[in-house]
Amino acid sequence: MLLRTAWRRVATAAPAAPGPRAKPPIRGLRLRGIDLTPQSAVASDAAIALEAESVLRPLYMDVQATTPLDPRVLDAMLPYLVNYYGNPHSRTHAYGWESEAAMECARQQVASLIGADPREIIFTSGATESNNIAIKGVARFYRSRKKHLITTQTEHKCVLDSCRSLEAEGFKVTYLPVKKSGIIDLKELEAAIQPDTSLVSVMTVNNEIGVKQPIKEIGQICSSRKVYFHTDAAQAVGKIPLDVNDMKIDLMSISGHKIYGPKGVGAIYIRRRPRVRVEALQSGGGQERGMRSGTVPTPLVVGLGAACEVAQQEMEYDHKRISKLAERLIRKIMKSLPDVVMNGDPEHHYPGCINLSFAYVEGESLLMALKDVALSSGSACTSASLEPSYVLRAIGTDEDLAHSSIRFGIGRFTTEEEVDYTVEKCIHHVKRLREMRRDICYELLLDTSVSLVERARGTTKTLLFRDPDALGGWTFELLLTAAERLTSSDRSIIIYGSKDYLFISSID
Repeated sequence: MLLRTAWRRVATAAPAAPGPRAKPPIRGLRLRGIDLTPQSAVASDAAIALEAESVLRPLYMDVQATTPLDPRVLDAMLPYLVNYYGNPHSRTHAYGWESEAAMECARQQVASLIGADPREIIFTSGATESNNIAIKGVARFYRSRKKHLITTQTEHKCVLDSCRSLEAEGFKVTYLPVKKSGIIDLKELEAAIQPDTSLVSVMTVNNEIGVKQPIKEIGQICSSRKVYFHTDAAQAVGKIPLDVNDMKIDLMSISGHKIYGPKGVGAIYIRRRPRVRVEALQSGGGQERGMRSGTVPTPLVVGLGAACEVAQQEMEYDHKRISKLAERLIRKIMKSLPDVVMNGDPEHHYPGCINLSFAYVEGESLLMALKDVALSSGSACTSASLEPSYVLRAIGTDEDLAHSSIRFGIGRFTTEEEVDYTVEKCIHHVKRLREMRRDICYELLLDTSVSLVERARGTTKTLLFRDPDALGGWTFELLLTAAERLTSSDRSIIIYGSKDYLFISSID
């Protein structure tokens, strides 16, 4: 025991010497080539002679889906992928002790970022697992006394699905609506809390529209009503300042790959004082204080810890730089294109997540046109659905506008040149797609007008319309204009109307 303690102290006190700061990878403005030739461990004449196959890769502007691994994080991980491969739960030899020391160092790095105690950090496989542990774990532990939970309509899908799963078990869940800005009404939250409410779960920054909820105020309400408060902070940790004690947060979900760390690792913060109890979701060896059994992957948690440390050091610089790039992108697009709507509150908003709706353009068509820029029309976790985003529907966005939305993600390694290139291509393709739509619509409008005029010339003689839906949804003003152009030299047709009706008559 003494030997293991001494080893841990030495390993913690003597971290690897920091090398020169890694420069961000240089990326071209246009499509980039990458060698995808299968590499063999033993080089052969055939492999050497084989010409490398190259594919074109787009610029990356989808950092809400995932972020590239920071080179400094990779440097921290490599020794634990190659040399220090011991199981951190092996207590009888140095291989286990050195891995355990690295794991505890990472725990301290994560805790420091959010103002927590290291003992309050539990490593998981990611934010989805953390959300499941927080919501199901708290609900099931306190189910004998409290069977009500509160969340919002704009939460991540894993939160909503966890709540629906609990409803099938007999729990009651209140799904709070949000205002047009995407922010919840605090009075509605307070009114929704019941004597048997065990948990309130509200995400810090929305993954689709970037809206920041008033987390501190929510925490104060929950604390005063003695209700536990959980927040999914996957899109916020390392990007905006968070302090679990100041904000009175009881549980927090964290993801590694959203903060330039590795995929497959995350963490959940669970308050110790006053203690929050959760029921473990999986059984096993009792690792992570019995709340999350399974061998902790040392290389991944080391990467998560390093990512948190880098984020803490560079948060202010990154936020200023990303804000400037976001402002540049929005200003240029809004200046060059009419009928563009920014979704979500423009003030209470994380600048790196920009969700724009381009009226009269199908979002999927625009994404296909922008094939040299990696963008998204919403959450990567729901991108298989052809339905408009439930987040945009929740804030009252018109269905056509919801279908025309594009999410632009700006991150630590995004350059000014990449933003300008994306803006230039976006403007070009939106204009082109609108022209195509205008031409198609005009042809359809003419067809409808010709049909009406022919009906008036036929046996009907007189046509009077007061319901636009009877004319395929065209407004009376558009049809009036088109019909007048068709019959400008034909004195046998009388046409007049307004926004409320259309009258066509033949005087033959």
